[in-house]
Amino acid sequence: MKKHFVFYSLLFVLCFNLNAQNNESAAPDSANQQAIVDTLQNSNLTTTLVKGLEQNKPEIGKLISFPKILWALLVFFAGYLIIRFISRSIEIWSEKSPERRIKGKAIVPLVKILGWMVIIYFIVRGIFHPPIESLIAFGASVGVAVGFAAQDILKNIFGGFVILIDRPFKVGDKIQVGDVYGEVLEMSLRSTRLQTADDSLVTLPNGELMNQFISNANSGETNCQVVAEIYLPITIDTEEVRKVALEVAKVAKYIYLSKPIVVLFFNEIHHKKLCYKMRLKAYVLDIRYEFAFKSEMTEIVIKELIKAGILSKENSI
Repeated sequence: MKKHFVFYSLLFVLCFNLNAQNNESAAPDSANQQAIVDTLQNSNLTTTLVKGLEQNKPEIGKLISFPKILWALLVFFAGYLIIRFISRSIEIWSEKSPERRIKGKAIVPLVKILGWMVIIYFIVRGIFHPPIESLIAFGASVGVAVGFAAQDILKNIFGGFVILIDRPFKVGDKIQVGDVYGEVLEMSLRSTRLQTADDSLVTLPNGELMNQFISNANSGETNCQVVAEIYLPITIDTEEVRKVALEVAKVAKYIYLSKPIVVLFFNEIHHKKLCYKMRLKAYVLDIRYEFAFKSEMTEIVIKELIKAGILSKENSI
């Protein structure tokens, strides 16, 4: 009897242990099964979202097709020809008089910028017509990429917008930027072109113009002040020289008589000699004759001083 009790006791303990082991191993299996179920559910949810996005996103074939590309190219070239024709017409019209030249050429940059903005808007919204969400996303991505790749170009474009808004100068103005002095021939978003006195064409990036001092000689007017400097002996009669200089300036070919003529004298050391530096300040009728007017005043004043006996070879500098 005792033997049977011990045998059945051992058999009960063994079955209990086996049952416990089965329960412990079943717990991880249940957790794994739950994880698998969650994964499948998430996968189904992702698939559903992807299908929804694919249904909502525009087809590439509908956005970009051969007929749309052809129409975009035609609109681009037609807009280019129209903008060029309008700009050229304004330039021809403005060259007929100094007043027209200053006003007309100041309009040309604005016409070009507004014209290209209208053309780009018509191509994007009128021909391709992408959804606004796609357009914003594409513009943001392109903006980031271009921002890193072309920082200097964007800096110059930003400088061009600042110049157009602030307007420190306009096309047709005579400006001094650093060591460069000349007439503003063309303004674009990237650069500004000047024509110097020796007919050299200088291109200045707009980003650099923002960081330099700019001196404007005429500020949108057709006339500007011209200064002719002449060195004279210290023993000369300044009153007689002033009379001669004023008379010469008044009868000069390119003089603008609506503004004053001024003659000033300064003491200076020139060629190791103490002398007068006379500055004859007068306004030229048209800024394009600035240097011809300066040369004319200098030559005629010296000729008249010698003719009047005020200046001679013996007392010349």
